[in-house]
This record gives sequence, structure tokens and C-alpha cells, in this order.
Amino acid sequence: MPDHRAGGAEENMKAHDVTMGRRQFLKMATAALAAPAAASLAACSNADSAGSPAAAPASGSGVEGFDGTLVVGFDQEFPPYGYVGNDGAYTGFDLDLAQAVCQREGWTFKPSPIAWDAKDGLLNSGQISCIWNGFTIEGREGDYAFTDPYMENRQVVVTRADSQIATLADLAGKNVVTQSDSAAYDLLNADGAQAELAASFAQLQTIGDYNTAFMMLESGAVDAIAVDYPVASFNIAGRQDSFKILDEALNSEHFGVGFARTDAGQALADQVQRDLQALDAEGKVKELCEKYADQGVSYDLWVLPKA
Repeated sequence: MPDHRAGGAEENMKAHDVTMGRRQFLKMATAALAAPAAASLAACSNADSAGSPAAAPASGSGVEGFDGTLVVGFDQEFPPYGYVGNDGAYTGFDLDLAQAVCQREGWTFKPSPIAWDAKDGLLNSGQISCIWNGFTIEGREGDYAFTDPYMENRQVVVTRADSQIATLADLAGKNVVTQSDSAAYDLLNADGAQAELAASFAQLQTIGDYNTAFMMLESGAVDAIAVDYPVASFNIAGRQDSFKILDEALNSEHFGVGFARTDAGQALADQVQRDLQALDAEGKVKELCEKYADQGVSYDLWVLPKA
């Protein structure tokens, strides 16, 4: 797999150049019997002094300010994209994708579970490198440095199997719950595309995670859940006698990987996108889609063109 870490010899030369005093350097550069290695060292120094005073790209990244460890922020209760597996380890389609990218680049992969409503602060403070967790692009384009869309998604409504709710219009006068700061909430809030529909609800509640939402629905505390389709599919797998997904969707949207809206963030987004395209060309993306097919992930929904 490609490894973009700088070579050891060149790195040692640069380190020596940084620590060498100006007077000693000038003596070496002008010495009549200077060795070729010293001349090469001087060339390195000239290149460094002509550039920006900012720190050079860290080993393993090729992106200024990135140290080669990709800290992936994700909601650990958002299957099938990111969740805790039966073995207690973090797993999921998006986490597997992120790990495959890191393997290609020689980066260190570090999954970091986060509170979803704290994601922006964590990203902008540098505590996480990106948000990679079924992250909807639409409506957030100006807030993040995104990759191009890689997966199509839709927001749907889940009800109890014995419910009389069959269409979105039937939600009038009903209690609906969704995850706080989620794509579904963005659709249903006062400024969202489905604000008029939400105005017909008896109540729109928010909750921290969808596991709790499904328990609320099962107990009768709410009448419906607004949720991502694959998350709905995962949660009702084997429980179709308890839940159903309405045929009529709230919308259609796309997932991307979100980085901080900076030059470095955009550079990382561009590199990750190239790696995703390469992984698709190699068949890895299709392999992962098949791994999570029983949880609502389908290669037919992959939309990022091959490189």
C-alpha cells in the first residue's frame, strides 16, 4: 500500500539544518573543501527559508498540520455506520472505510466516539480530524470541507407494525421523535424542508440516540421515529412484527466525510476522496457493502465515481 511518510535520510538532513547555527552553516556553505552532502544540506536550508514559517507537513500525511493520525469522530449508537459490536469493539461500514483509507496512506486510524451535538466544537478545536458517520451533506455545505458524496441515503419514518399510520399525512396529531442535531431534525425544524409537516405533529421530540428512540416507540411513548433508512433497517432487522418503515420517505440525500473548513481540512478531504475512489476501483467498497448488506447498506447506493 502507498506510504507517504518522508524518507529517513531527508528527514534527518532537515532536522540537522534546523538545529545548526547560522554561523556554522555559512562556514560550511563557503568552505572550499565542502562535501557534496553539505551542498545538499544548504539547498534544503534555502528551500525551507523561502517557504512559509508554518510547521512542515508531519510524517505520514503530506498535509500541513496533520500528524498522520486520523481521529474519526462518530456516534457509537448509529448502526450500521458506527456502533459497538458484540465483541465490544467499535465497528461499522464507515469505520471500516476509514480504516481502509488509513491502511492505504500509512496513517494511524483512531475511532473516537462523540456526543453528536458536540461534533462541531470537537472538530474545530482539532480534537477530531473528521466526522465520518453517515454524515449528511445537504444543508451543511457551508459549514465543513466535505468530500464529494459517496453514498445515497434517505430519511424515513418508522412506526409500530400495528399502527394505522401509512403515509406522512397520517402523522398529523402524532408524537414523533428524532435524534437531536440530526439530518432528520434539520428537515423537520422550523427552517427545514419538512417544517410544514412537522407543524402538524402533536409534538416533535429529540433524543440523544436512536436506540432510546426505538425503545420509546416500542413502549408506546411516541408514535413514530424520523431516522436514516439504514439505521432503521438495522434496528428492525428480525423485528418486522414490531416495526415498519413507511414507503413514503421524508427526503433523499447524500453522505460525505466532513473536515474542518480550512485549507488543511480541504486537503485532507481531497486525499480521502481519492483513496475512496481507489478503494472502489479495487473492489474494497463493494466488499464492505456486502458485509453490511443485511443492515441496509447496498453498493447500488454508492455514488462516488471511480478514479
